[in-house]
Parts: sequence; C-alpha cells; structure tokens
Amino acid sequence: MKVENTQVQMRKGILEFCILEIIARGEVYASDMLEELTAARMIVVEGTLYPLLTRLKNAGLLDYTWKESTSGPPRKYYTLTPLGQEFLHELRLTWEEVSDSIRIIRQRPHANGSAPPLV
Repeated sequence: MKVENTQVQMRKGILEFCILEIIARGEVYASDMLEELTAARMIVVEGTLYPLLTRLKNAGLLDYTWKESTSGPPRKYYTLTPLGQEFLHELRLTWEEVSDSIRIIRQRPHANGSAPPLV
C-alpha cells in the first residue's frame, strides 16, 4: 500500500469543500480556482474541476454568469446560491467536528501511558 494513494484520496474527499470555500468569497473564474487550489497544494486538473463544478451547479449549489473578457472569449464566473451557502455552512460544521475528532485521537496517551509523538 502506498501512502500517496491515501493522500490523494484524502485530498479528493475535501476538494468539494475547498471549492465551495473559494467561491463563497465572491464570484470566481475557474482558472483562478485552479490557481488557488494549486497554490494550496491541492493538486487539481481541469478534467477534475469542470465536472465537479457542473455537478455542484446541477445540484443547485452554484450559479454562474458570463462576463466579457479583454483577453479572449467571455468567461464563466461562479457564485454560491442560497442553497450552496447553507450547504457550505453544514460542511464547515462537519469539518470542525472531524478536526476535533482527529485532534482528540492524536492527543490521547498511548496504552503504556506515554504521550503520543509530536508530529
């Protein structure tokens, strides 16, 4: 078993959450999302992002508007719908619960009474 496979799966599991967080700040173009995700070491390619954006749009969580671009064709800018804002709120609560659970598990003393290693 390779650790890289598990790392990829962990990142995929939180990708939707990260995308919604980015869009929650205001309308955003897909290329800007890719750039921010890459800067945050969330390795994502267009072939992953665009189908996910379509799925989120079809679920009623996102909306988009076309805007003219000075450097090419019109661009699609995404925003959260009210349902998307509510969905993101629930994901934030879940993230806090999961983070707390992991912190509790990692900080629990070992069976022999020693403290866990600081990693």
